[in-house]
Amino acid sequence: MTPRRQLIVLVSADLISNLGTRISVVTIPWLVLVTTGSPTKMGLVAFAETLPYLLSSALGTPWADRIGLRRTSIVCDVGSAAVMLIVALTPWLGFTSLVALVAVAGALRGIGDRVKHVMFRPVAEAAGVPLIRLTSAYDGLSRLVTLFGAAVGGLLIAGFGVTGAILIDAASFGVCALLIGLLVRPQAAPAQPAQPERYLRALRGGFSYLARDRPLLGMLVVISALNMVANASVAVYIPVWVARELHGPSGLGLVLAAFSAGALLGNVLFTALGPRLPRRLTFLVGALVAGTPRLVALAISDELPMVLVVTFLSGIGIAAVNPLLGVALYERVPPELQTRVIGISGSLAFIGLPVGALLGGWSVDALGLTPALLVMAAACLVVTAYPLVARPSGPKAPMRPAPATTP
Repeated sequence: MTPRRQLIVLVSADLISNLGTRISVVTIPWLVLVTTGSPTKMGLVAFAETLPYLLSSALGTPWADRIGLRRTSIVCDVGSAAVMLIVALTPWLGFTSLVALVAVAGALRGIGDRVKHVMFRPVAEAAGVPLIRLTSAYDGLSRLVTLFGAAVGGLLIAGFGVTGAILIDAASFGVCALLIGLLVRPQAAPAQPAQPERYLRALRGGFSYLARDRPLLGMLVVISALNMVANASVAVYIPVWVARELHGPSGLGLVLAAFSAGALLGNVLFTALGPRLPRRLTFLVGALVAGTPRLVALAISDELPMVLVVTFLSGIGIAAVNPLLGVALYERVPPELQTRVIGISGSLAFIGLPVGALLGGWSVDALGLTPALLVMAAACLVVTAYPLVARPSGPKAPMRPAPATTP
């Protein structure tokens, strides 16, 4: 198989795995609801999946380096499929067992997702595809999966029942394992030391590199802040604004869809133009546009068209941010450290999601909607604008590859 076809298969397998994850986000809580009737237990099972995902993304990567990326990806997908089969076929095990199984599934997916992303680089280079074009196209496709994954989960439950939907979810992970096992064989792999490193030393090497690479760490802080704003908006701010200003849920889907539509258009534009744009300036402008304006629009306007336009433009801005982080990770981090650093980076970027949901609810209860939006907007502006005024540390420009040295 040609390198370009291998790249298509690898990206497709990753997207299928992501689709399975999105389906499980709907099917597992629904299973809890129909078996227990408890919203509290629904939230607990969702938390039980998310926390191990974040932890394993960072803490499991030294083992992935030792086992091998391709082998780890296959094992994690087979394990995810097996866990989903157990969940579907043994409902009598009880809620405690379900929580434990979901936690195992979350941990497997955290490692599996990270190693697939590390494999992107050698396969793309063998195919002659620019990394910045790959990361942008992948970001757009993953947004499509996120956008439609929940809807697909709901349709599967309606068409096949919750057990059938979970079985289909399990099959998606099996398909992913088969695709990578049979069709993807990267020509290059990250360099490994002659003697395997001890676990803690290997993990410390990833953290140490990231702590020294200040520009990369700054990008992660910005993206974590944007994730915090995004989740606070989706979980709290937008629903409360819609209920207060529009007196009904009719505009909720429009506001959420406006951001997604802007992000998809931005991904198309950035995939075409990204290789020719100045990276540092593009990242900073995209981050500034993506966060603060949408919060300010909700705070000062009661007109739906105004909010939709600003939200759409914010979506366009976010489309440049994630791809530029991805290509910076591929270009700046030495190959032998990429699994660990990319895993740690994913956890740091995603930690803004649960923090945003908590801060969003607390700020509205404590301050009211408009003050909460303005405070969050100001905090987001400070975080996203700071790299624009801060002097770059070190002799190299922030978006150029760092020296390939092992800490």
